[in-house]
Amino acid sequence: MWLPILNTLAPVKILTEVKMQRLCELLDETIVRTKENVEKKQALTYEEMEAEREEEEVQAESDSDEDEQQIYNPLKLPMGWDGKPIPYWLYKLHGLGQEFKCEICGNHSYWGRRAFERHFKEWRHQHGMRCFGIPNTKNFNEITSIKEAKVLWEKIQERQGVNKWRPELEEEYEDKDGNIYNKKTFTDLRRQGLI
Repeated sequence: MWLPILNTLAPVKILTEVKMQRLCELLDETIVRTKENVEKKQALTYEEMEAEREEEEVQAESDSDEDEQQIYNPLKLPMGWDGKPIPYWLYKLHGLGQEFKCEICGNHSYWGRRAFERHFKEWRHQHGMRCFGIPNTKNFNEITSIKEAKVLWEKIQERQGVNKWRPELEEEYEDKDGNIYNKKTFTDLRRQGLI
């Protein structure tokens, strides 16, 4: 009953053993060096271990000093996430050489189209618009001049003025008989004493 199962597992077991032997052959040199290192560490005295640890610390400090050296950046490219200047082609691709100034933000400079477009949603631009009494809506995207923003806001208000509710014309009053008049007609009739 167990014999057929064992027969099917035998090739898998043999294949695993062959893979392990091949892996040991490939890593033979590394395994030998690791064994020698462990034997060496076991044979060290306390003073020798301390001296080796201090030597490693000094070496680590000298490596970090090399990393902190001045980075060569003649084109004054912005730094990437790794602390090194970004590649020039990437700088050109993102248009980081273009400067966009926004008068509403206090003449703040934005480098690159993406940063410029993103700044319309940021606090500095919103605060500037609030200071001028203008809501920061999509209508004002791409507008960086204070004068242009005020002119556009006046045009929007005029356009909305046509649709605005005007109480003197649209407010309705009802007399005792149930007749409905607008505010102007009602006040005129009341002054005349007809209502």
